[in-house]
Amino acid sequence: MYKSGFIAVIGRPNVGKSTLINKIIGQKIAIMSDKPQTTRSRIQCILTQDDAQFIFLDTPGIHKPKFKLGEYMLKAAEGTLKEVDAIFFVIDATEKFGGGEKYILERLSETLQPVILVINKIDLLPRTEILPLIAAYSERYKFAATVPISAADGTNVDELLNEAKKFLPEGPKYYPADMVTDQPERLIISEIIREKILHVTEDEVPHSVAVDIEEITARKKDLTYIRATIYVERNSQKGILIGKGGELLKGVGKNARPEIEMLLGTKVFLDLWVKVKKDWRNSAGALQSFGLGDN
Repeated sequence: MYKSGFIAVIGRPNVGKSTLINKIIGQKIAIMSDKPQTTRSRIQCILTQDDAQFIFLDTPGIHKPKFKLGEYMLKAAEGTLKEVDAIFFVIDATEKFGGGEKYILERLSETLQPVILVINKIDLLPRTEILPLIAAYSERYKFAATVPISAADGTNVDELLNEAKKFLPEGPKYYPADMVTDQPERLIISEIIREKILHVTEDEVPHSVAVDIEEITARKKDLTYIRATIYVERNSQKGILIGKGGELLKGVGKNARPEIEMLLGTKVFLDLWVKVKKDWRNSAGALQSFGLGDN
């Protein structure tokens, strides 16, 4: 009997959802950063085994929105809960239970899908603290299962998959065995660039950044030209992102290029530009043009 199904991966921002997805898939699909709200859209990733196919939906971190962008992210995360066969609720073992976790549990109480509590970052916690943490969460919600893991080093990730497999229905192989994501290349490239920006910019810039891939052209058999425009909301942010003598922007391109070349299988000429689009996070039209928001 072959099993296949959809699993939503939810949790507060920065609890390690994207790290977990990448560890499961075995390569980087979702971008990672130590800054919260890194994932903006619902990213679909696929793991195919001999007896099962898992389709994971890596959702934006659930948080109280401050902009239209935040409202879209919250809608994307919560809407996923109605469309899946099981849910991973990922928490950070080093963080105390707070309003964010309480809000998510309230949303989960409205669903009928089995919820697996995934306690991440146990490599940073003394073993004696894990059982009390499990007990504390079990008092708040009836989880279908609880699995403590470390997404960073892979501890118990296989056990998590075995547990999740119990809740997958009998079904077909929805995607080819070698397919790991349904995301178009343009989106993956824009996300790689945005990740590199997140790594080098301070708090003022990261959430004000959007990347639009305007051109991808094969210039030669082994060279791809990519023109990408990076949008920010203020002139001061543009100056920060370009850096003195253009050094910071050059660094973004240098760091992004190897991953893009690995994705495309060719050498890449990456042409980066920075423009200001004032208050784009509150503009429905701008969100749609960046592939965010409702069409």
